Parts: sequence; C-alpha cells; structure tokens
Amino acid sequence: MPITVREKFESRQSTAGDSAQVELAYVIAGTDDDILAKSSLAASTPTLYDGLVRQTLQIEPVGPELWDGVVRYGKDEDKQSQDSTFAFDTGGGTQHVTQSLQTVGRYPNNAPDFGGAIGVTHDSVEGVDITIPVYQFSETHYLPAAFVTTGYRGSLFYLTGKVNNNSFRGLQAGECLFLGASGSRRGTSIEDDWEIAFRFAGSPNVTGLRVGTISGINKKGWDYMWVRYQDAEDEDAKVLVKKPIAVYVEKVYEMASFAGLGIGT
Repeated sequence: MPITVREKFESRQSTAGDSAQVELAYVIAGTDDDILAKSSLAASTPTLYDGLVRQTLQIEPVGPELWDGVVRYGKDEDKQSQDSTFAFDTGGGTQHVTQSLQTVGRYPNNAPDFGGAIGVTHDSVEGVDITIPVYQFSETHYLPAAFVTTGYRGSLFYLTGKVNNNSFRGLQAGECLFLGASGSRRGTSIEDDWEIAFRFAGSPNVTGLRVGTISGINKKGWDYMWVRYQDAEDEDAKVLVKKPIAVYVEKVYEMASFAGLGIGT
C-alpha cells in the first residue's frame, strides 16, 4: 500500500500580526514506521507558506498504519534562512528539425516541391539545427535540517528528469522539466540549514501544428516529434521528391508531481 498524505478539512488555523503563524493538519496512511511517516509528511508540504517558514513537524499514531500530522509555520528570526533566490535565462535551446514552417521561395519556379522538407538529398532528409524557446531557471532555497532527510534527497533523485503533471511556476502540465538539484549544509552541525539549488527548463506546449499537408498536430513541450518521409513524384518537375507522409509525437520523459520538491507550486 502506498503512503498517502492528505490535508484535513479543519487544517490551516492561523494568526496574523507580529506573531503570525499557521498550522496545517494532515492524515498520513500506509506505514507503521514513524521515520517514514515523518519524512513523507516533510516531502508533501512546502517549506514556505504565506510568507512563513516551516518550523516544526509533529506526528502522532492514531491507528494501524495511520498517523495524525501537524506542520507549523511561523516567522523566522534569521531572515536569511527563509529567503530564496531566483535566476532565469531565456536564451533558448537547439533542436534538429527536418521540416520548415513554410517554403517561402523555390528557384527556379519549376524546382521540385519537397513539401517543406529541409536539406533533401537522394536518399535522406538532412534537416537543420535551430534555436527554440527554452526557459531555463533556477531557485535556491534554504531548508531546515529536519526537512532534508534521506527520504527527501531520494525524492529529488526520483524527480530529476521528470516533467510536471500539474501546473508549476506558471507552466502548464508537460512544459516544465526538472533538471536536478544540488545542495550543501550551511555549517558543520547537523542542526544547520541546507542551501539547495533547483534547476528547471520550460518548453511550451503547442497545438494545431502543420507539417506539409498533415495538420491538427498537438505536442506537449517535452515530447519529441519526428516526421516520416516517402518518395513521391513531383508531376511538374518530373522527379521523385521526399514528402512527409506521417508525423509522430513521442513521450520521452515520465511525468510526476513536483510537490515532493517541497518548494510549492
């Protein structure tokens, strides 16, 4: 039975002002191991909530493989430990394409029509490398030692190379790829915070693509699209040409929830 962490209806009791705090209440099911229950609670809750820092996690057994959990958030006297930093780059990435968006000229006028295929030779379509939109960004968070457990580091390992299955940082499902994280302890004591940098890349979902005479193609940002070509006769030029006869959109990355990163959505 998988471990589940579900927020209770009566959760989110809060106070405002100088002593602002909030408590989130959960039910953890699927394990009798208190360490595993606590690490699952940590991995399923954000480190920051409404500008407050997660300070304590508490669990209490209430039945077989069943726990009550409470996560408390409050102001952190050490401002540096609750801040995070953000950096981004929209320089784009490269992609090898074999098909143009449109053939805007053929010279002479009776040159063979390849239906948008690029770099056609006698027996292949060579294509070209182009720059495509890739939104690369990184975030650095300062997380308490109690949060950065072996289970949490395992979650980072598992999520590396996964694509979001829900909206994340304004990117729709299928658009954000988690490139991994790197971290170090900010001191020598086991109680010291961790500084962890998270790296991501975004690529837009697209709909209504057209390749040659093939239309209505939909592709998520990190899916891979390729084109199958076949010899066809260009009746005007009286030669055989390569023309697209099929388009394939392949899922090459697994999708997962980024909730396990513990840095919100």
